[in-house]
Amino acid sequence: MKNPISKSSLFLLAIAFLFSCQTKQEEVQTPPNVIIILADDLGYGDIGAFNPESKIPTPYIDQLAAEGMMFTDAHTPSAVCTPTRYGLLTGRYNWRSRLKNGVLTGKSKALIPEGRSTMASVLKHQGYNTAFIGKWHLGWNWGIKDGAEDKGEGWDPQDFDQIDFAKPITHNPNDLGFDYSYGHSGSLDMAPYVYVENGFSTAVPDTITVNTGKYSWWRKGPTSYDFDHDQVTPHFFSKAQDYIRSQTDSKDPFFLYLALPSPHTPILPTEEWQGKSDLVPFGDFMMMIDDYVGALMETLEASGQAENTIVIFTSDNGGSPAAGLDVMKELGHESNYIFRGHKADIYEGGHRVPFIIRWPEKIQKGSKRDVTINLTDLMATVADICGYTLQDNEGEDSYSMVKLLDANQKVDSFREASVYHSINGSFAIRKGDWKLIMAKGSGGWSSPKPNTEEEEGLPDVQLYNLADDIQESTNVYDAHPEIVEELKSLLIKYIQEGRSTPGAPQKNDEISDPWTQLWFIDE
Repeated sequence: MKNPISKSSLFLLAIAFLFSCQTKQEEVQTPPNVIIILADDLGYGDIGAFNPESKIPTPYIDQLAAEGMMFTDAHTPSAVCTPTRYGLLTGRYNWRSRLKNGVLTGKSKALIPEGRSTMASVLKHQGYNTAFIGKWHLGWNWGIKDGAEDKGEGWDPQDFDQIDFAKPITHNPNDLGFDYSYGHSGSLDMAPYVYVENGFSTAVPDTITVNTGKYSWWRKGPTSYDFDHDQVTPHFFSKAQDYIRSQTDSKDPFFLYLALPSPHTPILPTEEWQGKSDLVPFGDFMMMIDDYVGALMETLEASGQAENTIVIFTSDNGGSPAAGLDVMKELGHESNYIFRGHKADIYEGGHRVPFIIRWPEKIQKGSKRDVTINLTDLMATVADICGYTLQDNEGEDSYSMVKLLDANQKVDSFREASVYHSINGSFAIRKGDWKLIMAKGSGGWSSPKPNTEEEEGLPDVQLYNLADDIQESTNVYDAHPEIVEELKSLLIKYIQEGRSTPGAPQKNDEISDPWTQLWFIDE
């Protein structure tokens, strides 16, 4: 005869069962931490996992790819720094802002209005602790000396004479959703060379520095005593590791945006890495960065937070000629892999970048996606993951990638199309295998260069089928006028409606100067 179970025992079993269910539910609903590592001027071919012929060892980034998912058709919204960073943080194409071409300087006013939602503000709204560390390059408003006239764009040393570095800096990352911010204003070759922490300079510049080395150059400008160009990249990694450790016992999830100033110029591998790659200093610099990525991951593992942390590694545009692309090519290394062009260009080499996402709890190890994605998609993705519904005026060009992260789920379609932008403001639109370029040449620094004899006699547009011609070598615009018209019409629709995702039409930011790159829109 079976032993009867007492009522008290049944009650205790029921309580234990309910507690177990509640605990499991809480575990499922615990939002993941998010770390985005954005490299600067790192080409698709500079990572071994993406380029089997790479001459630069990147074992730790390769390990990151092996432990997560690789996207082989990932793109930046622009082929240069500032616009891509704008698109990544806002989920909105940069050309909708006041910046229609080029990049900002270290003195430029803030580009993102305080009222615009960012990835950081969305996550902060959802209970995340948010941090920015690194290269901002989206402008902030320096304090100006009393009675001084603020003039100069920031390209010349005298442009900084009016800045009072002891005054608070307004419209900084803390005003755009970051609880903590630490970094410098522009690229590492752009003055002023000053660290800014939570809206205040860590030190007032006390000297003027300049470097004219072939790869190690930076512009002449004011420099603080605590700002050592050689140590900036190691310093940012160290700050990021400290931040991760500080979140170990926190009940709230965290978001860390680690925006590296490297391997952009100045190319400054520390002494222990110099000569390691047998290429040029860029190769040594990449090896150093890879090693620091490995150390960062070790810190994350040691903190006990790695399983439920999303780690994303990518770049803001393609490899730059300043790295010595031609020299490396002669030595067998192709920074931009098989793709035409490089940084600044509208061709694939300008905006196709490596993209890795690791999330042990959700993403299958060693998985791969060939779907076309854009860095603007990160805004909708993190919003989706943390349970935030984007409004019509948030992330207008951002698609959630969540369904792509399940390697076993077949995804036939994702984005309707993607738009890309070059340094001079030239447009391209990609839909499926077709890519339409609204320019005669590169729109950037490679041949055919804009407004040169190289472009004379060339057709106004370029059409490539990337499935057949990944190197964009044969312009087939005249053989497919219907494709040209379809993509041109779609691009115009995206521009005029202020968005490329479903939703209510929005307005692009107003500008005073003519938008000359929109020659293809009939007035």
